[in-house]
Amino acid sequence: MAKLTSPRVTVSFTELGISAITRGDKGTVAVIVRDAANVLPFSITQASQTPTTLGKENQDYIKRTFLGYVTPPKKVIVYVMGTGGALADALDYMAAQVFDYIVGPADCTKEEAADIASWVKSQRLNNGAKYKAVLPNHKADNYAIVNFTGDAMTDGTTVWATAAYCSRIAGLLAGTPMKIAATYAPLPELSDCARLTKEESDEAVGAGELALRWDGRKVKLDRAVTSLVTTSQGMLDSFKKIKIVEIMDLIRTDITATAEDEYVGKYANSYDNKMLLVAAVRGYFMGLEQSDLVQPGYTVDIDVDKQEQFLVSKGVNTEEMTEQQLREADTGSHVFLLVRCKILDAIEDIDINVEI
Repeated sequence: MAKLTSPRVTVSFTELGISAITRGDKGTVAVIVRDAANVLPFSITQASQTPTTLGKENQDYIKRTFLGYVTPPKKVIVYVMGTGGALADALDYMAAQVFDYIVGPADCTKEEAADIASWVKSQRLNNGAKYKAVLPNHKADNYAIVNFTGDAMTDGTTVWATAAYCSRIAGLLAGTPMKIAATYAPLPELSDCARLTKEESDEAVGAGELALRWDGRKVKLDRAVTSLVTTSQGMLDSFKKIKIVEIMDLIRTDITATAEDEYVGKYANSYDNKMLLVAAVRGYFMGLEQSDLVQPGYTVDIDVDKQEQFLVSKGVNTEEMTEQQLREADTGSHVFLLVRCKILDAIEDIDINVEI
């Protein structure tokens, strides 16, 4: 006899799609700092709220997060590790928080970057979290990890190493509206950075690196990519784009949370109620379409193939069943839906042919 588990929801509904742009305009960043000051974890909504008891470099590291892009992040959650503190304690604390991006200390080591990346992957896989990380020079080959490789960032006075600028990049990504990409987002506080040739820039982007570029006038991000390089079935090239991953996470968390709140345990699992759920999910995607986040032509329906597989696993002979009979069959507590949609990318590649 199969062992019962907590109800699992993979797809659901809501009219949250209509407000997707508003909710996507600002995000939350989790920042870990290493400091001798004995400061409890805290959340702030403005750079001016940064505790002055922290060291100057850590204060600046936190404040840089709020530089954002189109908007600043709506909140920054900070965990202060003692100089001999354990990263695991910081991650345990963050596991109970809600945020979009996490960064390690301003002097994040290779080992710490690897630990944070492993933790993010585990949280997404096992707990359904939408966490993503911005890490210095870490080739994670994963769509939830941004491998920031900018170097020698300077405002003409101070020169920052890669790790010390990860909070700035996380804040920039959190402040990027979902309608647009962070590609070519300017960093106006910088006067220069390590300059890459065109070939070096192309190689960096192809290797899943979020790099900086000097365009002759200003410092800006190169193409906004995740660290994903290796793709396979179920892992599309589009997952290499930070914008696509952001919207994918929005859809997954919206649908799952609302299904759990509004449907799980509250309705009989009849065919009519399944179709009500289908209609509600369609309404959600209609909102996303109106917000220019997904392309028209999306479909939401009962997943007949999965439903048949479930019936067969329960010993039901489906050979003589029509498709409608499969759709209406009793599936216990399970609901199988299939959504097909295409997330809209941003304009990033322009080819103009001028003939004179």
